[in-house]
Amino acid sequence: MDYKEFVKDIVNMLKDKMGEDYEIRVVNVVKNNDVRLTGVIMMRESDRVSPTIYLEGPYRQYCVGGTLSGVADGIITLYREQVRDIDFDVDSFQEFASVKDRIFHKVINYEKNRRLLADVPHFRWNDLAVVFYYGVDEKIIGKATILIHNNHMDMWGQTAETLFQTAQCNMRRRKPEILIPLQNLVEEMTGGRIEDMEEVRLYVLTNCDKLYGASAMLYSDKIRELAEELQSDLLVLPSSVHEVLLMPDDKAGQYQDYRRMVEEVNTTQVEPEEILSYHLYRYSRKKAEIEEIIV
Repeated sequence: MDYKEFVKDIVNMLKDKMGEDYEIRVVNVVKNNDVRLTGVIMMRESDRVSPTIYLEGPYRQYCVGGTLSGVADGIITLYREQVRDIDFDVDSFQEFASVKDRIFHKVINYEKNRRLLADVPHFRWNDLAVVFYYGVDEKIIGKATILIHNNHMDMWGQTAETLFQTAQCNMRRRKPEILIPLQNLVEEMTGGRIEDMEEVRLYVLTNCDKLYGASAMLYSDKIRELAEELQSDLLVLPSSVHEVLLMPDDKAGQYQDYRRMVEEVNTTQVEPEEILSYHLYRYSRKKAEIEEIIV
């Protein structure tokens, strides 16, 4: 069964299992980097919000031997788990005073998101775009976020400039930057000491949540402090939308090698919607800013 047939059949199965009280509809969602996903929304007439359950994962389960009924049961279970945790106040979301403390920013690839950027407030930054999101209270739905669109900005009576000022303040206060040696991060993840990495001067910049942490570049003081400590400009390698890597910029002749490394990692290790960039950046001590390296 191909994907289109699966979507049609799984929706019919969900309708049978959920009953007439629920309206079940298919939605096509454009995610970061123009990644397009298909989801289902199941809502009763009294519901004001509902989680979107994406179907790409369930389709993979079906392809490796799952039954249509079993996959549908899994979707329903996931829906019920998520909808149970939703306590989102739609009315409060309409007032900027109620949401301003949870407005944050992230950086995404500009060229890969041209279609998306037409509908969201943003700023160009090197080859990236700074966009804004509302961070839903973690006590409600984990680390769920709502991308801020132009209609939200208009509803709140705000400008892109005021959103940026608000987000910058919130990032510093609620999502402070973290800059640690890569070795420390790897040892934290693996639970063991890795002696082979002790001589590697490679650092990870993210935020305390490790969610969309690459945007820490926009408010980092630690980058300047590291550059002064090392007495060197810094080469900035985009790892994903969640973090970047820093190292002393003392190997200019190897820019092409680093560029190829970034491309390979993006292709083989990073989820398509989490790719940040294929370009390199440099923190200039003289200018005290991050600039794109044209290779």
